[in-house]
Amino acid sequence: MSSNSTQFAFGMIGLGTMGRNLLLNMADHGFAVAGYDKNAKQIELLAQEGQGKPVQGFADPQAFVQSISTPRAIMLLVPAGAIVDSVIAEMQPLLSPGDILIDGGNSYFADTERRAKALGAAGLHFFGMGVSGGEEGARFGPSMMPGGDRDAYKVMQPVFEAIAAKVDGVPCVAYMGPGAAGHFVKMVHNGIEYGLMELIAETYGVLKNGLNMDNAAIGRVFTQWNEGRLQSFLLDITKDIFAFNAPGTDHLLLDDIKDEARAKGTGKWTSQVAMDLQAPLPTVDAAVSMRDLSKYKALREQLAGLYPAPGAPLAAADREAFLGSLEQAFYFSMIMAYAQGMHMLAKASEEYKYDLQLADIAKIWRGGCIIRSTFLNDIFNAYQNDQSLAHLLLDGAVQKLVLEAAPGMRTVVAAAVTAGLAVPAYTSALGYFDAYRTARLPSNLIQAQRDYFGAHTYELIGQEGVFHTQWTGLRAKAEAPAGPQANQAPATSPVPNTKQSS
Repeated sequence: MSSNSTQFAFGMIGLGTMGRNLLLNMADHGFAVAGYDKNAKQIELLAQEGQGKPVQGFADPQAFVQSISTPRAIMLLVPAGAIVDSVIAEMQPLLSPGDILIDGGNSYFADTERRAKALGAAGLHFFGMGVSGGEEGARFGPSMMPGGDRDAYKVMQPVFEAIAAKVDGVPCVAYMGPGAAGHFVKMVHNGIEYGLMELIAETYGVLKNGLNMDNAAIGRVFTQWNEGRLQSFLLDITKDIFAFNAPGTDHLLLDDIKDEARAKGTGKWTSQVAMDLQAPLPTVDAAVSMRDLSKYKALREQLAGLYPAPGAPLAAADREAFLGSLEQAFYFSMIMAYAQGMHMLAKASEEYKYDLQLADIAKIWRGGCIIRSTFLNDIFNAYQNDQSLAHLLLDGAVQKLVLEAAPGMRTVVAAAVTAGLAVPAYTSALGYFDAYRTARLPSNLIQAQRDYFGAHTYELIGQEGVFHTQWTGLRAKAEAPAGPQANQAPATSPVPNTKQSS
């Protein structure tokens, strides 16, 4: 399409898989769009795939910017980090006050806050938007999580609502909140994604190494699960993987893939920020750790020869009954992974003043995105019924689902641990649940220990203030003569305004 007489309504910087397919999606919905990339091959691909559509690629940044109608709306879909800053620095001199820049990549939320302040001071509108759905989602309908400059989002809202995935006719896009709320929500989305993928991988391990099931049988299990309450995008693609042979062979491509998982960092960010917020995410943490551990292939092979499994493969007298328990265990663990993520979002909303609407987040995750699943309807209903719900596990309907699945969860975890199967995501999910349902944890001992070695103080049940105890009086014992006083109880005293942590 020639740009001589056409002003494009929208511009995209970065014509890789996601950027190119989002542009084509917009063009399919009648929007005239332009794309810019330094890679000529990407521009050629856009021209080939966009034949007959109102879309054009540019290699010259100035010509690209000038082709877009003002006030300009331009989106970046480039790798997170320094490249985003580099692209902004390249584009900023070509833009005019009032233009809109959108970062649609997986940028770290603190970077988005910084960029928004800097660009706002320069008269430009900027907001970050998480985009989920992969190649297919971008092309035919993603889930999108914009946040930041609300006025700028309103300009783009008709476009994003047109191209978003739809569930019951409702677009899977909604304004998340101020600042970097959009990228924060996408980060947590990716953390949940890590947890769910690890749970599926551990399930595969139980089926393959615990029950000695062949690939065809494993594929049937995942297919059956995906037809029921476990239906999700991730299980849907998993069943496809178990039906895909390596080209020119009669065996699965999966069997040829090295067991070392890679990562781009969003799961790690989720774990790190969760610890800052004191929002426990043990299932996500386990998933991140297992990706790291998987990279030590040579060491794992060496240790496998030194430490044989403590037990034989699972001796399930009734395999069908055990598979039923495994389905319960996966459902239970899936609920915990989502619950952990939603709790983190609630904590972040308080800490960063995002005013996140958890029902809206669950609603837009139901279609188009990587973690979409049938269970997200239950999450949506829970927060729709009670916007102030402190934790997903407090919802009555979710409580019923958890209690029904818990027996199977305990059966599977006990059997897997006894057989020496690595199921850290499963065990973390169960530990998370058991800790939260425990009214009095043994954490009082930890606080006593902290006060013992570091005078970090403690609080007492039913009493105001903080206290410190001289637990041993060792120095006094060394200096004082032996006598009856040596066995006296240590002194406990209130300590004003000295809450400490370590």
